[in-house]
Amino acid sequence: MVEGDTNTVLSTALAANKRVIPIGHVEAGLRSFDLRMPEEHNRRLTDHLSEYLFAPTKRAEANLIKENVWGKIFITGNTAIDAVVEHLPIAEKKSTIMKNVPFKQFVLATAHRAENVDNTEVLESFVEVFSKSPLPVVYPMHPRTKKRLQENNMLSKMEALKNVLILPPLGYLDFLLLMRNCCLILTDSGGIQEEATAPAIRKRVLVIRLSTERQEAVESGFAKIVGTNNSTILSALKEAINKEEVLPSVSPFGDGTAAQKTVEIIKKNFS
Repeated sequence: MVEGDTNTVLSTALAANKRVIPIGHVEAGLRSFDLRMPEEHNRRLTDHLSEYLFAPTKRAEANLIKENVWGKIFITGNTAIDAVVEHLPIAEKKSTIMKNVPFKQFVLATAHRAENVDNTEVLESFVEVFSKSPLPVVYPMHPRTKKRLQENNMLSKMEALKNVLILPPLGYLDFLLLMRNCCLILTDSGGIQEEATAPAIRKRVLVIRLSTERQEAVESGFAKIVGTNNSTILSALKEAINKEEVLPSVSPFGDGTAAQKTVEIIKKNFS
């Protein structure tokens, strides 16, 4: 069993294939159609190596059918929603992260993707966005991003911004609580686009990328792709903050039972 689209997912799938071990891919069928992203290659190759494809949505299923994958396809929902449902109550009891946040209202931001932070112009654009954000920004900084900021002499500028709280990389429970308490999310993460749609979170997400493999989040009104240009992002930020929107009460990525459905499918097929 492999989940997602990282290098380790593809490595495991290749190793299993050589050992003639059946592969089940959880989160199968996601497509950004953006070949600049290494994850896009990983997920496509893994899907075509897998015997069991656990697609989170009908769109993901349609992508797999179009590509004529050999494996069996099952729609299960996404385990990211399962994780939020299970762990948010734990986070509310155990996490103390909010004691570190001095802002009543804030934007939660993340940026780590190679196609973004390895590009100096995009990195400069993000620093400009943070400095001019209409709301304070809480920013857990990814090690990759910190390294690129240092290399381009931008880290001291970021650290000097009074409206930005830079945090070290956070654990899952702390980050869940930040999502729960923020006004808006600004991110280039794929998983956060899903987590934000969980009924207990329900936050709007501005996707600072040129594409997304989570189109369902966009279509349901949770997410909006705003690109990487600083003026475009700032305009979208101001609009989102000033415009009240009622978000759906259900997630397009399932009801929190994806893992249960996946286990039942495996039991049935191997009994």
